[in-house]
Amino acid sequence: MHVRSIKLRNYRNYNELNLELSPSINIFLGANAQGKTNIVEAVCYASLGRSHRTHADADLIRWQADDASIELTFERRGVANKLAFAFSRSKRRRMLLNGQTIPLKELVGNLNTVLFSPEDLFLIKGAPAGRRRFLDSEISQASPAYYHELLQYNRILSQRNTLLKRIREHRADASMLDLWDVQLAASAEKITQKRQEAVRKLNMLANLMQRRISGDQENLAVTYEIAGLEQEHMTKPLASWYNEMLEKCRGTDILRGSTSIGPHHDDMVLFVNGINLRTFGSQGQQRTGVLSLKLAELEFLRSETGEYPILLLDDVMSELDALRRRQLLDFIRRERIQTLITATDAAYFPQERFGTYYQVKQGTVSR
Repeated sequence: MHVRSIKLRNYRNYNELNLELSPSINIFLGANAQGKTNIVEAVCYASLGRSHRTHADADLIRWQADDASIELTFERRGVANKLAFAFSRSKRRRMLLNGQTIPLKELVGNLNTVLFSPEDLFLIKGAPAGRRRFLDSEISQASPAYYHELLQYNRILSQRNTLLKRIREHRADASMLDLWDVQLAASAEKITQKRQEAVRKLNMLANLMQRRISGDQENLAVTYEIAGLEQEHMTKPLASWYNEMLEKCRGTDILRGSTSIGPHHDDMVLFVNGINLRTFGSQGQQRTGVLSLKLAELEFLRSETGEYPILLLDDVMSELDALRRRQLLDFIRRERIQTLITATDAAYFPQERFGTYYQVKQGTVSR
């Protein structure tokens, strides 16, 4: 899988950009605020239908322009495809795959990417929501069925929370929760089981990466924790357990107006040599853990889809020390993964020719 070309019009600080990409390593060099990250963002958007930097599509439109677009051609299993996105300040966005309009649920999984940005260095020590997003993004790209189930779960959860608030305000009867609880429990079981399966694979892959990066000095373990459940005491199907817990927590949920049990409260926990990496790991160990996790994500998607995803490295070279940079770049070159890298300094890369270099300055790109 690789991106052949990308065309931007009125996107961020680009008036017009037509760019052919190398199927191997593409390095975008330039000072800050010149437009390097905007290219990576556009590829990421084409993969997931959202930006990793903003929730508002209007932010993607060039200042004083009324509309914008992304066009991207890519090759998957030897077949050429085209994705197009049209943004407007006055209309809803349009997404097209090979000329046909598609909804978001049919976009995810066509063009797979793994993004590694400075924010990801906080993945381990940050809030559980970030680790859940990491898992959901990874699994969704490999399994459209999981993505559809995730959308369904979030719809049911939203409707249950709305009902909880109405019950609290004496505008609905608590017995109405029975129907929603059955649906939520069934969907929660599917989400949780798929996450557990993915984490088991990640655990193996991430440990291999950790041992390689640490020179066989560290073992990394990745586990999935279900909020409110001591798993060694689990003797019943997950759906039954969720149903029981939802009923047990009804009183609290009504008072809060939100659902306190479900995969939206779960977490992924990492251990190095048996020590909780978030709580007791050094900053160096945490960064190695994140790097191992990202490399494991590449391998996970390859094992699930048969092809490596596109790797997007946004300004992380300056955040990694020399050893971790070398380990990362050696892996990319060895596995022949198409990679887009943004950086401010060519000194982060080997002196020998490493890839295709582009200079980015004030919204223009030159080779």
